[in-house]
Amino acid sequence: MKLATLRDGTPDGVLLVVSRDLERAVRADGIAPTLQAALDDWACKAPDLAALYASLQAGEAPQPFRLDLARLAAPLPRAFGWIDSSVYLNHMELARKLRGATVPDAYRREPLMSPRMPSPFLGAHEDLVLPPGDVGLDIEGEVAVIVDAVPARTSLAAAGGHIKLVTLVNDASLRTIFAKEMAEGKTGYLGKTSASFSPVAVTPDELGDAWSAGTIDLPLVCHVNGELLGRPNAAVDMSFDFCDLVSHATLSRSLGVGTIIATGTVSNRDRAVGSACIAERRMIETLEFGTPRTAYLGVGDTFRIEMLDADGASIFGAIAQKVIAHS
Repeated sequence: MKLATLRDGTPDGVLLVVSRDLERAVRADGIAPTLQAALDDWACKAPDLAALYASLQAGEAPQPFRLDLARLAAPLPRAFGWIDSSVYLNHMELARKLRGATVPDAYRREPLMSPRMPSPFLGAHEDLVLPPGDVGLDIEGEVAVIVDAVPARTSLAAAGGHIKLVTLVNDASLRTIFAKEMAEGKTGYLGKTSASFSPVAVTPDELGDAWSAGTIDLPLVCHVNGELLGRPNAAVDMSFDFCDLVSHATLSRSLGVGTIIATGTVSNRDRAVGSACIAERRMIETLEFGTPRTAYLGVGDTFRIEMLDADGASIFGAIAQKVIAHS
């Protein structure tokens, strides 16, 4: 099934069930007022939500309405936890190659993960504000899962059962600021701005055969100003899958209901497929031409991040944003 959150002026919005084609929706607040509330009691609420989804697909749901994706918040407008990862070694290798460094062997043995500020998140069609100065605003196309309560030291075999929803993320970065923080031995906190999520989150079964062993075997299609930036496959060159990530994240602690775990920028070794962030394209340009040729985002620029099924239909809806000046 596909779930979304309608903005209504409250911090957590109203839970919606959305049709497979993303054209129609029905309020689900009679089952659970918000997505977080549904996740809190998933074993009880999920069957009722699935039944409502089936009735919407059959044209039998009460009071359906035509869905305006621009009215949606992030599926979880605020979350109790968000963990970002870096599971595509190609992306990290390119970044380090420019400065003559290599990826530590530890990154090949276990996933690199870091806790992030879990809210507020932007909806897929909200404007992205460009902070003042030379910040190097960049998109980062990622895939993420949302879990239920995950006990500490959850085994790899059990980890997949805790994945309830899948979504897309633009984990926007301020590359110039981030690079300065890294050079000073800081955490990179100021080098991140508000992250955006796709209009809907979906249960893994919605992905069909593309969902396998904790990976999504589909391209993440990224455009900037209408031009293709890249379409790297989210399963190819993924060093650790989502089951690995969930299990690893619980080695020393449990995870709260609604924790979001993201992959980091999707990246493939095949340069022909392009990139899911501008920085990676600039890295490749520097290696090939001696200097980057692609500019970071500026006021008025637009971008789109989307994943299509085998028939070319949008699964999650697109993250489609415009960059605006700070006030």
